[in-house]
Amino acid sequence: MTRFYVDAWDPAYGASFEAAGGGGPAAPSTAQVDADVELPSADWRALDVRRDVAAPDVVLLVDGVRRIDASVWTAEEDGGSFPGIAASYAAGVVRCDLERGAAELAGTRVGRGLFTASPSAQDVVAGQVRYPVHRVSGTGELSKLPAAVQAPLTALEVAVSDAARTDGDLLVVDGPLRSRRNLPRTLGYIKTQHSQYLDARLSAVVTGLAPGQRCPVFRLGTAWGGYSWYLRLPAAGGAPWAGIVRVECSTELTEVEAIGLADLSLVTLPRFASTPYKDPRAPQNLIPIAGLERRLRALLGDARLLHRVLTSAARGR
Repeated sequence: MTRFYVDAWDPAYGASFEAAGGGGPAAPSTAQVDADVELPSADWRALDVRRDVAAPDVVLLVDGVRRIDASVWTAEEDGGSFPGIAASYAAGVVRCDLERGAAELAGTRVGRGLFTASPSAQDVVAGQVRYPVHRVSGTGELSKLPAAVQAPLTALEVAVSDAARTDGDLLVVDGPLRSRRNLPRTLGYIKTQHSQYLDARLSAVVTGLAPGQRCPVFRLGTAWGGYSWYLRLPAAGGAPWAGIVRVECSTELTEVEAIGLADLSLVTLPRFASTPYKDPRAPQNLIPIAGLERRLRALLGDARLLHRVLTSAARGR
């Protein structure tokens, strides 16, 4: 039976055997941008809420959280070794009934896994908790293992949101759509801006937005593709990008459909904006999402306890 060893460090501080280095800030995006989707780029300007657009009766906001419970190493029969991580993740959805002014938790799911490139690794049972093996491709470098958790987490988000959907609702995914671009009436909500997609002239339109305004829809030529736009949430002012979020929808939609979703986002998202005295990531961290994150983290279980039971399981092997 393959043995594994738990690193003694709290995963929140990385691993004691973690290699030095790492990437710096993201470079400006090299993605091709079609800025002429809604307006010719020469005519770009701030766009206000259209009077004929009403918010949907029901908005679903879905999010997921993940946590590394322990860093591990395997000991292979040939004397080799592979790094791995034992991770917990959870997804949930909040149903906001705008007509009644009520919000409720509509569903949650929790998953766990042992992520490693080890060809002989087996599921880890730690007390009453099981970590099924998720075998990753390549050499399984430790620094790349956390990214492997995203795929099963995304699948969990899709499952939990599908179970809560009804006709006519709007689904808002916290983060990029990624593999969820086939979901109907779905927006990807990106609150942290890592890349610069627009040139200086078009970016000036974005930074010049007033609260409750958006820029015209443009199309990104990235690997995932998609229509996108920026809007500014209610903010107290400050830096040029204060309160700015990027929203995206599927490139499989027509331009008219994408523009319709952009208008819908402008009458919907600002009402969920948080305030600084409630959330340190205000206003971008939407109020329902903040509450959902707290609930999901609680569902992951006690990190110290799981680290202990994983260590005990390793010794038992």
